[in-house]
Amino acid sequence: MTDFESPAGDKLQKLLAQAGVGSRREMEKVIADRRVTVNGKVAKLGDRASSRDKIAVDGKLVGVAEQDSAGRVLIYNKPEGEICSRSDPEGRKTVFERLPKLTGSRWIAVGRLDFNTSGLMIFTTDGQLANALMHPSSEIDREYLCRVLGNVSDVVLQRLSDGVLLEDGTAKFTDIVDGGGEGANHWYYVALMEGRNREVRRLWESQEIQVSRLKRVRFGGVFLPSKLRQGQWQEMPYKEVQELYKMAGMEALKPQKMMPKELQSMERQQRKNRGIKHPRRS
Repeated sequence: MTDFESPAGDKLQKLLAQAGVGSRREMEKVIADRRVTVNGKVAKLGDRASSRDKIAVDGKLVGVAEQDSAGRVLIYNKPEGEICSRSDPEGRKTVFERLPKLTGSRWIAVGRLDFNTSGLMIFTTDGQLANALMHPSSEIDREYLCRVLGNVSDVVLQRLSDGVLLEDGTAKFTDIVDGGGEGANHWYYVALMEGRNREVRRLWESQEIQVSRLKRVRFGGVFLPSKLRQGQWQEMPYKEVQELYKMAGMEALKPQKMMPKELQSMERQQRKNRGIKHPRRS
């Protein structure tokens, strides 16, 4: 046992995965490559640590915590014109700006949406859950509503269903449903199993068809609520969080209790999102 290892602590790769740094398998490789330190000393596979230890990856400190409860989950309706990074050198708005503040943890995005794509995003405090939901082995499909401009024939739809060779490999829609429309613009609901960069747009563009509007409406069994306006979020009830863990092939732990300061932060952020400056007092 090393001098920073605690019998009561968790394995290092588990803590890093929960913090959203990467999957457990990826973290095992990072540790094996001697890129992780605990309290200033290089860690090795099999080491354990706790939230009291100073854990760093490539010299950057990582906030970790032992997990004995299920992660919290938010559903967010992303508007166009927001990026999915935590900060932007160009000063553009990020999806994280509207989310409630946390103490001792952080929101981790389950996948990304392009700057010009709107719709459903999922955020969680459990990095391990986020990694499992995004991993191809989970085989979770995503559904989008898209407005396209161009001649969409039955032959084109068949090609998009059979598979098209893109620069990063073959891609296809697992389902295409006509969403209606008149004139040059037409709406389609499309589903795919992956979340590669601009995959929906690139598939249509491979057939010389342009996407003028794109909105994600479903991620696996999670649908974008019809009453959730753009720029607003809502916390997922624990029963639905349990279903999300099952969808990721994981076991949900007990519900997580929020600290009073976090509850107040969430209430303030919700009022801000709704444009309410001063709550009515009785």
